[in-house]
Amino acid sequence: MFEQTTLDTCWIIPDPHDGSHSADGNWMTSRMTEPQAAAGNVAAPSLITIDRTSPVPLYFQLAQHFEAAIRSGALKVGSRLDNEVQLAERLGLSRPTVRAAFQYLSNKGLVVRKRGAGTLVANERIDRDVELTSLYDDLAAAGRSPDTKVIRNEVTHATAAVAAALQLPEPAMVVSLERIRLADGEPIALMHNFLPTGLVHLSIDMLEQHGLYELLRASGIRLGSATQRMCAKNASAAEARILHENRGAALLTMERIAYDETGRPLEFAQHLYRASRYAFTTSLSRVDATATLPVAR
Repeated sequence: MFEQTTLDTCWIIPDPHDGSHSADGNWMTSRMTEPQAAAGNVAAPSLITIDRTSPVPLYFQLAQHFEAAIRSGALKVGSRLDNEVQLAERLGLSRPTVRAAFQYLSNKGLVVRKRGAGTLVANERIDRDVELTSLYDDLAAAGRSPDTKVIRNEVTHATAAVAAALQLPEPAMVVSLERIRLADGEPIALMHNFLPTGLVHLSIDMLEQHGLYELLRASGIRLGSATQRMCAKNASAAEARILHENRGAALLTMERIAYDETGRPLEFAQHLYRASRYAFTTSLSRVDATATLPVAR
């Protein structure tokens, strides 16, 4: 039987029998070496201490231990953490407490939770500055390996929303693109893009090997400005399946209209990003309030 004390400690040392006791009464579980991590075995930090007298919530104490181990490299990318039941039993915590700790780690992009695979240490979340650049260019600049899977590349009738965004008369035909953007083999975004027909020739091979904005530049098309709107939504079953997320997971949405240097709209984009793997950063500056104040007469 588990003996509860004020300060609960879980030593993680090599032991083939999951859930056995050591001589001093502490719980033991198997420790994972780097070769085992590739095989998908369970990993954990070397020591987990829970202080029940602390005002710090129990879930946050547990999450901090895993966060420190992940950031220090003690837990490698792809390492699988103990499941909720096992960890709750070892530390004498409730399953909701352990679940809250894992959710905290997931929200910070430190782990991903996959059905059938458990909770895995994730690649570092991609943080993108909000600029008039493509995701492909940003991934390459960040040292990641961008890949693209083209789902659709066809000419189709524009919907009313697409025609309005591109300032096209109805009915109008547009080039419709649907692609999955991956970083280091992991899906990051589901992208829908619409362009006026006759603007540029785009083959599937070209779209798989290059970013859209790179192809536009290569065709002599220069982007001058864009308007962009970002929101959030929960993943549908189809979106979750494509992006390797759970149904209902948080997604970032982005709508962008890009213009050339004369102000003509060239592209209407509707993108979905995994909030667990992706973030936008915006730089702000203070406006001098005195510059807009009326002069007293």
